[in-house]
Amino acid sequence: MAGLTNSGSGGSTPRDKACVQDSIFTSQYNRLVLDVPFPDHVMIFDTTLRDGEQTPGVALSVEDKMTIAIALADLGVDVIEAGFPMTSPGEREAVRKIAALKLPSRICGLARCTKADVDAVIECDLDYVHTFIATSDIHLKHKLRMTREQVKAKAVETIEYAKGHGLTVEFSCEDGTRTDLEFLKDMHIAVQGAGVDKINLPDTVGTMSPAAMEYLVRNIMPVTKVPLSMHCHNDFGLAVANSLAAVRQGARQVHVCVNGLGERCGNASLEEVVLGLMAFFDISTNVDTKKIGSTSKMVSRLTGFPIPDNKPVVGANAFAHESGIHVHGVLKDPSTYEAYSPELVGMRRHIVVGKHSGAHSIKEKLSQYGIVLSDEQTLEVVDKVKKLAESGKEVDDAELVALASHVMGQKEKGQRKVQLKEFTVFTGLNITPTSTVVIDMDGELRRSANIGIGPVDAALNAIRAAVSDRITLEEYKLSAITGGSDALCEVMVKLKLKDDGDVMSVGKSVGTDIVLTSVDATIAAIDRLYSRKNA
Repeated sequence: MAGLTNSGSGGSTPRDKACVQDSIFTSQYNRLVLDVPFPDHVMIFDTTLRDGEQTPGVALSVEDKMTIAIALADLGVDVIEAGFPMTSPGEREAVRKIAALKLPSRICGLARCTKADVDAVIECDLDYVHTFIATSDIHLKHKLRMTREQVKAKAVETIEYAKGHGLTVEFSCEDGTRTDLEFLKDMHIAVQGAGVDKINLPDTVGTMSPAAMEYLVRNIMPVTKVPLSMHCHNDFGLAVANSLAAVRQGARQVHVCVNGLGERCGNASLEEVVLGLMAFFDISTNVDTKKIGSTSKMVSRLTGFPIPDNKPVVGANAFAHESGIHVHGVLKDPSTYEAYSPELVGMRRHIVVGKHSGAHSIKEKLSQYGIVLSDEQTLEVVDKVKKLAESGKEVDDAELVALASHVMGQKEKGQRKVQLKEFTVFTGLNITPTSTVVIDMDGELRRSANIGIGPVDAALNAIRAAVSDRITLEEYKLSAITGGSDALCEVMVKLKLKDDGDVMSVGKSVGTDIVLTSVDATIAAIDRLYSRKNA
C-alpha cells in the first residue's frame, strides 16, 4: 500500500497523483492504521436518480433526470441507477430515454425479485439490473411473510432469468445488516451459484456502527467471490463512515447519492465517499473531483433540496473563514485550516467578514474587489465591521465595499461615472423578454437592446451589451425584506471584469420592483468597476 500524502506535515506520494494529493492535508496518523491491503481503485455506483429521488419532497421530471444523468456520466461515476422501471410509465420513459443517451457510465435499473420487474428493465433497453429481496427476519415476518428458503429460491430464480436474458446482475439482500450472518452467507453462496455478477450489502435502515460494519464484511468476504458493493443509509449519520469501513474490509464498490440525498436521512454522500477514499486510503475512483461542486449545485437546483451551509465538501461554509487567526493562516498556507483545497472539488475559498475578522481578513476580502487601503484605513474599516457585527448586523460584501469606499472618500451615488438614463423591459405570455437601455458612461451615451430568459436576465444582458461583453455576472442574490406582494426587496450583484486582473465589484439596491432594483444594483457595481479602472 502506497503511503498517504500529508502535505501539511511534509508527506509525499510515490504515485503519479502528486497534483491531487498535494491538495489534501490529512493527519499523519491515518497511515498508522493501514494494516490491511487496499485496492488501487473502487467503483462508484450512483443512485441519485433512484434512491435520491425517494427523498421526501423530491420529484424529478424526465428532462431533469436526463440532465442529471448526463452530469453524472461527465463526473465519471461507473454506474448510474436510472430508476425503478416497474413503478410507473413515467419512470420507464425516463429510464428508456437515459439509456438512449448512450452515456459512458453503465445504466442500471432496479427490480424486485420478480420476472415482471426484470422484464420492465429489459423493455427500457438496459443491460444491467439491480435486483433485491429482503432477508432479515424482521422483513420476512412482517413484510414478505416468506420463509428463508422461499426467499433464497426467489432470488436464484430471478437472477437465472435475468442472466438468461443477457443482463449484468447486481443483487442485494435488503436489510442485509440485520440479517442472520449464516443465512446471509447462504444467500451469497446461492446467488453466486446462479451467476450473479456483483453482490450489494445494504444497511437499509442505517443501523450499523463502523466497527460492526468491519466485522460483518470481514466475515462475509470469505464466501463472497464476486465484487462486494455497499449501500449505506445515514440514519445515525454514519453512512459515509460505514461505506469506508466496508471498503477497508474488502468492498470494491460503493452506492452513493449526490449531496447525500435518499430515503429518510439519506444515503452515503458521493462527494464525501470519494474524498474519503482518496484522503484516508489513497484509493482512486473515476470521479473527476473538480466537477463535484458544479454537479452538487445542479442537483440541488433541480431537486429543490438545498445544500446545508455546513455540508462537508460542497456546503457554503466548507471553505469559509472568518476568524482572523484562521484567515491569516490560510492565506499563508491552506493546510493550516483546511483538510483539502477547494480547487480539488471545484469550490472556492471564502473570507467571511464578521466580528472575528482581523486586518488580514479585511485586506484579503477587499483585494478581491481591487480595493487597497492603508494600514490606518484598514484598521478603521475593521473597527466599523466589528461594531456592526456585534450589534447583530451581518456585513456582506456590498456593505464592506461601501464601508471601504466611505473611508477612502469615494464619490457618492449622484456623482457616478456610470449612470442609467433610460430603461425599458417587455415581457409577458409567449413573449421573449426584451430590454433596452441608454447608459451614460462618463459623458458618452451608449444604447443597447437584448433578450433574456426573464425580464431581469434581459435587462442585465442589455446593460452588459452597452458597457462591455468582458463583464461577467459572478453572483446574483435577491432577498425579501418585508412580506406581501408589495414587499421591499434587496438585490446584491457581484460582477467581474475579465482580463483586468479579474477584479470584482459589488452593487446593492433596495426597492419594491425586482427588475428596477436589479438594474440599479448592477449599475452601482459597474460604476465601482470603472471608477477604479479610470482612477
